Amino acid sequence: MILPGIIDREVRLLVQGITGRQGRFHTEQMLRYGTKVVAGVTPGKGGQEVHGVPVYDTVEEAVREADPTASIIFVPAPFALDAAAEAILNGLSPVVVITEGIPALDTLRMVSMASRRGVRIIGPNTPGVIIPGYTKIGIMPNQYFSEGRVAIVSRSGTLTYEISKQLLDRGLGQRIVVGVGGDYVIGTSFVDVLKALKDDERTDAVVIIGEIGGDDEERAARYIRESGFDKPVVAYIAGRTAPEGKRMGHAGAIVSEGSGTAESKIQSFKDVGAYIAYRPSEVAQIVAEVLGVE
Repeated sequence: MILPGIIDREVRLLVQGITGRQGRFHTEQMLRYGTKVVAGVTPGKGGQEVHGVPVYDTVEEAVREADPTASIIFVPAPFALDAAAEAILNGLSPVVVITEGIPALDTLRMVSMASRRGVRIIGPNTPGVIIPGYTKIGIMPNQYFSEGRVAIVSRSGTLTYEISKQLLDRGLGQRIVVGVGGDYVIGTSFVDVLKALKDDERTDAVVIIGEIGGDDEERAARYIRESGFDKPVVAYIAGRTAPEGKRMGHAGAIVSEGSGTAESKIQSFKDVGAYIAYRPSEVAQIVAEVLGVE
């Protein structure tokens, strides 16, 4: 059930910031989904339990006592780099960084450190990753996901939930859903996920949910062409009416000096034969038609 390149081994999850409001709530939701949450970390709260999960003062102690393989971070932005560094230095992967508002320089340091040590960062500012029927490392609503053969990779959390629900309404479940995050600097890109999906026999189609700003979508289109990626791709790009120079939603969603426009991204996907949805409600319909599902 794992997807090599994104999740490379059985998930035993550590929750950093587990005693906070968000950490506590989403730990319960992940446990309900069936995720193996084996430990939590909050400095100064060692010895407590949250929903039956033991809490430790440091990641090193949690790794020694509970043997986690992956981490999810709910730590406030000023402390997120230190939290991620602890996870990276202890060999946890992936490290899913839910926190938003992390300074770009901190994220650059985080991603660089992870790259040197072969650790995958997902995020920051991400809803996480879910392999339906296996594990959820994130904050996605449990009810919108079911095991299937359509992969989703997205910059937008809310659009992910909306489109996932519409796929389910058409009887189409998900192979994997990855929220790459909405910041300028992220640890896992569209291309990283496409590389993992290219030869995945459990994936029949891929949905890409992009938005204005940056060039990750153009890079994804280039990879599709250059790699011979032959699975059908359905792309939706949010922000076609956004004004230039004004940030819309995510920190990365800004058009600057004519670059990062919805039109350029849509054209890039058209050029490589992807199917284009112009409204979120069209995505599930197009996927169903492509896969021959009535």
